[in-house]
Amino acid sequence: MAITTRITDSEEHVHSTFGSRYVRDPLPRFKMPEKSIPKDAAYQIINDELMLDGNPRLNLASFVTTWMEPECEKLIMASINKNYVDMDEYPVTTELQNRCVNMIAHLFNAPVGENESAVGVGTVGSSEAIMLAGLAFKRKWQQRRRAEGKPCDKPNIVTGANVQVCWEKFARYFEVELKEVKLQEGYYVMDPRKAVEMVDENTICVAAILGSTLTGEFEDVKLLNELLMQKNAQTGWDTPIHVDAASGGFIAPFLTPELEWDFRLPLVKSINVSGHKYGLVYAGVGWVIWRTKDDLPDDLVFHINYLGADQPTFTLNFSKGSSQIIAQYYQFIRLGFEEFLRL
Repeated sequence: MAITTRITDSEEHVHSTFGSRYVRDPLPRFKMPEKSIPKDAAYQIINDELMLDGNPRLNLASFVTTWMEPECEKLIMASINKNYVDMDEYPVTTELQNRCVNMIAHLFNAPVGENESAVGVGTVGSSEAIMLAGLAFKRKWQQRRRAEGKPCDKPNIVTGANVQVCWEKFARYFEVELKEVKLQEGYYVMDPRKAVEMVDENTICVAAILGSTLTGEFEDVKLLNELLMQKNAQTGWDTPIHVDAASGGFIAPFLTPELEWDFRLPLVKSINVSGHKYGLVYAGVGWVIWRTKDDLPDDLVFHINYLGADQPTFTLNFSKGSSQIIAQYYQFIRLGFEEFLRL
């Protein structure tokens, strides 16, 4: 009597992925398949479909870094399973984030004392950073208006019409009127004079752009600061400035260190910057830095302890990976001021 054995699908599939029934039979697009398939078949199906995507290295329009050194990629992969928010379990990652915040704060000339720590946080990108900065301005304005016994139900923010769409999202999501300074032919950034004219008692801040998405131009933050200080002195208001340095924040300190756009100007209370642009990190990581602790209202900071210890947090996203934070620290210590200046 002949003895036969049956070759299972998984055994067959190890040697002939493209000839197995898992690759021949179509998968449902919008429903979970009824049965499992071997891991290499799942990989091959997805890998082949992704071949229709563009090549990131050739995508110059995505505004993000698309190549990092292999050593940094090893660090990214080694930390890809770390939940950044669990600070008690991953204290070194938290320390690296704090180091990055302080490095950026000093780069932006924040008034941080010798033994002081800068105020800031890592975000998923500049969009989240702008949401957090905008919320801080709105809350500070509301607190001031309530203390004066005035209504605080109609906040507005003044920007140029050239702002990135995340500012429109902030205004719509958090119920703030967006007052845009229209652009002119031959002048495609916000005119500081017209911006200050649009400021009223309900303006929570004026947002200036350091590196317009449309042209890459830097807006004149110094002139804006001077004009706004004059108007504040005349009206008794205390309208501040936020600088959206998503693109220019890692360019201006190196190429034009004499340009005054940052915390050297007294009305600049917060700055955001994209680590995944010229911070040279894969998407997505951003940063928001506040001038002082007083510029970030305490009631926006949450203290949670369900992961083991008291953890102060100010973020729209809670659980997130640690990889980009670690990658940002790698780039800072790997390149240093010297190489950022040269790149």
